[in-house]
Amino acid sequence: MTAYALPVFALWRREMLRFVRQRSRVTGAVAQPLVFWLLLGGGLNASFRPAGAGTNYIAYFYPGTIALVLLFTAIFATISTVEDRHAGFLQGVLVAPVPRWAIVLGQAMGGTSLAVLQGALFLLLAPLVGIPLSVGAVLSTLAVMLIVGLALTSLGLIIAWRMESTQGFHAIMNLILIPIWLLSGAFFPATGAPAPLRWLMTLNPLTYGMAALRRCLYLGDPAAAGTVPALLPSLLISVVFCAVAFAVATRTANRSAV
Repeated sequence: MTAYALPVFALWRREMLRFVRQRSRVTGAVAQPLVFWLLLGGGLNASFRPAGAGTNYIAYFYPGTIALVLLFTAIFATISTVEDRHAGFLQGVLVAPVPRWAIVLGQAMGGTSLAVLQGALFLLLAPLVGIPLSVGAVLSTLAVMLIVGLALTSLGLIIAWRMESTQGFHAIMNLILIPIWLLSGAFFPATGAPAPLRWLMTLNPLTYGMAALRRCLYLGDPAAAGTVPALLPSLLISVVFCAVAFAVATRTANRSAV
């Protein structure tokens, strides 16, 4: 395991350095969700009160925007897999005497670290919408971000390892990940939604990551989280989702040709 730790760390470090050198990714991953939150949250705040939620809409949409930050970071981080294949770097990594699970882990941890870092920056805005932050709430929210970020990054790697072009990657990511986010309870609650949408939201694993995120943000005021699944089952399902997504990403990498 010590021998595998070095390549994992090297790939993680490479993702962090790439992020520092590509500052436009900060704009795309943080500013775009912030604009969504201000425009949609502010525009709908006066006319839409989420059913079953104990808060106004701009506060309701705030945890969903954190999930959107994690989602966009996963997209921008995993697209580097497609770019590395074109540049020849991925081929060089694949012929090294390193198991592919270690390669996937290094990629996934790099994207997850960036997701949690940017989500933590956005978390500083919570008091502006009336969400009081305690030490327990911050730590538990960061832990949920870690689980959800790793799950979304692994999901992005499943797609990226199969793609030959960035255009195809963006098309598939928008087709899969954006609907998953919309049907997670981030944009509107399951309460009051049509029955088919409620079924889809119940089957969506990200729904439980969103529920855990809301429960942790409102750790001191559970009623404000609204009618979402309980914290413990949501955490368990999120962990299973994360583990399955990583396992499938590793399996996809094993089957991928150099």
